Order: sequence, then C-alpha cells, then structure tokens
Amino acid sequence: MKLRTLLLLTTLCTGAYAQQPKATANLVDYVNPLMGSQSRPDLSNGNTYPAIALPWGMNTWTPQTGTMGNGWQYTYDADKIRGFKQTHQPSPWMNDYGQFAIMPVTGHLRFDQDARASWFSHKAETSKPYYYKVYLADADVTTEITPTERAAQFRFTFPKSDSSFVVVDAFNKGSYIKILPAERKIIGYSTRYSRGKMSNFKNYFVIYLDKPFTLAKAWHGKTLAQDSLELTNDHSGAIIGFKTQKGEQVHLKVASSLISFEQAELNLKRELGADNFDATCQKAKTVWNKTLGRLVVEGGSLDQTRTFYSCLYRALFFPNKLYELDAQNKIVHYSPYNGKVMPGYMFAGTGFWDTFRALYPFLNLMYPSINKEMQEGLINDYKEGGWLPEWSSPGYADIMVGNNSASIVAEAYLKGLRGYDINKLYEALVHDANNEGPISAVGRYGVKYYNELGYVPYDVKIDENAARTLEYAYDDFAIYQLGKALGKPKAEVELYRKRSQNYRNLFDPQTGLMRGKNKNGSFETPFNPFKWGDAFTEGNSWHYSWSVFHDIQGLVNLMGGKKQFTSKLDSVFSLPPIFDDSYYGGVIHEIREMQIAGMGQYAHGNQPIQHMIYLYNYAGEPWKTQYWAREAMNRLYKATPDGYCGDEDNGQTSAWYLFSAMGFYPVCPASDQYVLGAPLFKKVTLNLENGKKVIISAPQNSEINRYISVLKYNGKPYDFNWLSHQALMQGATIEADMSAQPNKNRGVQDKDFPFSLSPATK
Repeated sequence: MKLRTLLLLTTLCTGAYAQQPKATANLVDYVNPLMGSQSRPDLSNGNTYPAIALPWGMNTWTPQTGTMGNGWQYTYDADKIRGFKQTHQPSPWMNDYGQFAIMPVTGHLRFDQDARASWFSHKAETSKPYYYKVYLADADVTTEITPTERAAQFRFTFPKSDSSFVVVDAFNKGSYIKILPAERKIIGYSTRYSRGKMSNFKNYFVIYLDKPFTLAKAWHGKTLAQDSLELTNDHSGAIIGFKTQKGEQVHLKVASSLISFEQAELNLKRELGADNFDATCQKAKTVWNKTLGRLVVEGGSLDQTRTFYSCLYRALFFPNKLYELDAQNKIVHYSPYNGKVMPGYMFAGTGFWDTFRALYPFLNLMYPSINKEMQEGLINDYKEGGWLPEWSSPGYADIMVGNNSASIVAEAYLKGLRGYDINKLYEALVHDANNEGPISAVGRYGVKYYNELGYVPYDVKIDENAARTLEYAYDDFAIYQLGKALGKPKAEVELYRKRSQNYRNLFDPQTGLMRGKNKNGSFETPFNPFKWGDAFTEGNSWHYSWSVFHDIQGLVNLMGGKKQFTSKLDSVFSLPPIFDDSYYGGVIHEIREMQIAGMGQYAHGNQPIQHMIYLYNYAGEPWKTQYWAREAMNRLYKATPDGYCGDEDNGQTSAWYLFSAMGFYPVCPASDQYVLGAPLFKKVTLNLENGKKVIISAPQNSEINRYISVLKYNGKPYDFNWLSHQALMQGATIEADMSAQPNKNRGVQDKDFPFSLSPATK
C-alpha cells in the first residue's frame, strides 16, 4: 500500500500518467493548460497556449507548433512540433520577446525549423502547469519539461541511435550562440522582440547537458558553420550530437536572464542547484497546489471544478516577473525603458484595458502581496520611462485605449495595500491624466479636447474617441478616490470628481445609448449602434454604453429610470447578433465570437461588456443578474481546447469566471464594493492572505436552483446587492438559500443597490 501511494505521488513527475477524477489535495490536477488553445486569428476560443511555468514566473515554456515569430505559437489543431520554446508572450496579438527553442532530433543533422519538426498526437501528450510530456514520432523521442521561475529542466528519452542530436535555436532578428563541449554547455542570447522600442535588450541563456558531445556545430539561417563554435548572426543556433541507447535519458538544465550570462548562471544555480528532474517537478507541483489552494470549491460537477481551476491557473501568469536576484540577493531588473540594470521590482505582459476590470481586483482580494510588488514595479516604470504603461510588452506598447493605470493604482491602495511610495504613483496618475504621451496608448490621447470640451470629439481624427472618453471618465473617478484617500487638496480632488461625469456628454437621449460627438457639440451622423470600432474599441455602442462603472445610477437616471434601464439591459440579449463591420473592412474575430455565441448582442468574448450582466442589481432586478451570470458560465466556459468564448486576455476573462463562480463581481474596482451574483458551487472557501477565511455556502445549489431566495452574512439576513471588500478582509460566512424561482422581493429597494457617485432621482 505504501508503494502504491508513493507511485501516485510521483506519477506525473516520472511520466506515468492516468487521470483519476477524485477529491484530491492536488488541485493542480484539475487544471487543463490546453483550455483555449484551439484558436486561430479569425476565431478565438481563448488564444492561449499550454504554459509550463510557476505563478508569475519570469519565463514560461511551451511546445512550439507555429513557425518562428508566429504569435500562434501553439495551436491545438496543429500536428507537428518544431521545438520547445521559452516564451514571455502574453497573447498572440502581442507576440513574444526574448524567445529561444530547444528540440531533440535523430537520424540526420536537421536544425531548420521545418526539417526538424516532428509529428505528435494529443493522445501521447500530457500537459500540466508544472510538467509537460510529449512523444515526438519522427524522432522517436519523448520530451519532458518542468519549470522554475527563471529556469527549467528537460528530460529527453532517446532511441538507440548513433545520430541523436539536440538543437538550440536562438531565433532571428539578432542572436548569438557559443558551444563549450568541455563543459557540456551551450550559451547564447536572443535580441528578438515585437513591441515598442528597447535598447541593449538581450535574453541571455545557459544550457547544461549531462552527456558529453561527440559532435558540435553552430549554424546560422540554414547553413552549418564550418570553422567556429561561436557566432553572432541574424539567426543563430547550435546542434550537438551523441550516440544513445534505447531508453537512454539525457537531461538539460536551462536558465536565462535579461541582465547577463553571469546572472543566468546564478539563476540556474539558485533555482535548480543539485536537484534532479523529479525534484524540480515535485517542487513546482507543490508551488501550484499551494497557490491554487487559496480558493477551494466544493459541490460542483467535475467539469465545473476543472473549469474553475483551469481559469485560476490562467489568471496567475501575467503580469510576469521581470526582476531577478543578484549575487547579493538584491532585487534588480533590466529596464525596457533605458536599457540599464536598475534596482527594484519590474513586471511586464499585461494590458490594463483588459485587466483593470477583474484580474487586478482578483489579485487584491486573493493575492495582495504579489500586487504590492507590481505596484512597486509601476513606480519604476514611471521613474525610468516617464509614464505608466497601459500595455507593457515589456515596455510601452502602442495598442488599446484608456488611461486605466489609474484604476490599477487607486484600487490597490484603496483596498489596503501599503508599504510603497503611493505619493509617487499619485504623481504619475496626475501627470498621465493631463498629458499626451509619446505614443497614443500612453497618457491620454486627445487630452486637450477631453479637458476643455469634456469629451474626445468624433471628427478630429482621433480614433475610438467615445471609448476613450468613457474610460477617461472612470479613470478620473479612480484618481478622485485616491486623491481623497491621500488627503490631496480639495480643489484638485474635486476637479477629477467633476471630470468623472464627462460620460454624460456622450449620452444620446434619442437612442438611449452612448454616441460619438463632434467638436461643435453635434452627435455623429449617421449613427449605427451596431457599428463596431469607429467611435468605440472592439465593440459597438450596445457594448460600450454600460461603461460608467463608477456611476451606474447616473446612467439609470439618463436612461429614464429603473424600468427603462433594465429594459435596455434585456435588449442586449434579445436583439439579434447583427453588426456593421465597415470600420474594419471585414469581420474581426471579436465580431464572429459574438455572432456565434447565441446571446444576442452580448459579446462576452471581449472585455467592454463583461460587467454588464451585474448591472441589474442597480435597478432592483438582481435575479436577472443571477440568471445571466449562470448562463454565461454554463455556455461560454469549459476546460477544453475550445473552452473560452474569445480572447482570454492575460487573465481577465478567467477572472470574470472566478468572481462569478464565487457569486460576486467588481463592477467598479476603484470602490470598496463587489456586486452580487449567485455562487456556482455548493461551497467556496477563500483562504485570504491575512489568515482569515471567507466561506460562501449554498447547499441547495444546483442547475435548477440558481436564484438566491435568502442571503445571510455572518448569520444575519442580508438584503444588499453588494459586499464590502474591507468587511470580507475580516473574514466572513455567507449563506445563500438557493431556489428554482427568483425572490423578487429581495434587493429591490434603492438602499440595497451598489455604490454610484450620483444619487437616485426622486
């Protein structure tokens, strides 16, 4: 019996794998890293790849089915693997930086990405967050990988062959390679990146093998170098060879650094040391179980449990650590802004346009200490680059709209994070809110118009102007909230409160929707509320008209009251999924994903509308939120390769599911409140970082019983449609009596509604 237990504990780390659905302390075994990987540019089911990494690790590994430079680096429908790639890619649309690949080959000296590619099958593939294994049919080699934050171990099981090889590909756009046979070592660097401008950028890597080389060749492009084991070229690589016996295992230890070869060596020694493959694998598994264990769900189906933990896994990657520990154990980082090695934290790989909505609120609730590091990293972004990033990849990327760093900074402080220079961050918020940046996605593009007119005009050649206006207004609210909490001058704070009302300038009473407005004060004409893009960002007016996160009551008032407001919400689901794609000149994938979802104009596959389901709570019909949140979870998420309904986007779409499954959602992150839905599971336990617990109990929960009839908070009846963050931080027991029919008398009074900046009209 003891032997059987030992075998079960080590099964994944040693390669033997049999999925056994059961109650387990190994929550990581519920995760499917392939969720969302069956995607392509014209239809996203997640646009994810199987990330083999630790939570927020600097480096991630993935099997590479795509060609060099292809953002779709792993797609489920592919049938060949070209290499195993170190990646820092947040999404295929952003592409990668500092990547290189390793690939085993047999038979011939094949190093070109197409020549070395091997057929594989998902039937011979095991994908876990901490362990990956696949059989490469053409090479007759089994590959296994297990990670640390900045290093990894490989285990190749070779056939009997006098021509076994390992290829290292440092990729094009500038790379270096050097082979050191006496040390069984390969070093190199990649200078490849996809976004922005960076100086002195290199991803240095070191690779050690546990088997002597009998052949060693450097290569460039498609040519073997004849007279040197070291070269710098547009596209450099190495191939080393040896004889192998059937079943012989060759081990590689790999680490990298954005600072130097010496730092890469230090990262390898510190994180791998003398550990063998299985020891590293077990440590990685332990880290994942501990991190996932902050949230324990019970009483759902196996599919729901798998989906929950697969979403949780995906929410724990980005932004990823860019910092390293030097020889004196000091925290240092390569700066993508000035090309220097600088002290302190740095993170990269997230777009605030996506992640301010739910991902950062999720970190503030469940993993605040990592967000404290991220806030310190933002201070360094500002000091070194002069601006806060809105999309870091790893420096400033010129994509998307808004000034949503304001929400990221304000929310963290308002929800209790301390111990960093918040006044420097407030200075950054005020600076960025009142200036155009060197690129349109930094600072506020169109800020002069916005500050003078109260909106960014439609007819001044600033694209997506209405979306910018609406997001700037919420961002102003975030600055107002933070300034008030910091005791900033009343006149300064009041300015941002006033600007937070600028959303009103785009409301069109005739249509009851948000609409682009010209410089002279007239609305854009003609107006098609189904037109994607143009005045809006990757959506239409039906999606963006709800983007008044901080003042939903103000929007209710503009729309004519609660009945008119909820009727408008209902229309989102009852309208057909028609669209006007003329701005793009074709159907972009976000449009297609809305069209095929079967939920009318509700476009959950993109971020602007994801909070809209929760807005019924502001108008006295909370049961509709409970219905539609369950519908969205049931219809649009599953732990399968096609398991998302659009771009997953750096944890945001996953975080929506996590919050919704818990039974509440952060409609307005820069407030203290979460807006209620209804829990998905019979029991959810949140193990807060401060040692407190939040227990959400709904024993009658089922597919039929999706409505809250009675809610109790710490044993007392609770009719509010919101929960307080600060109260939850003290620990709480929330009991929901669930029923098949909605309770239309609960949460219907104005006093029950969530926070809004405007009072209700009488």
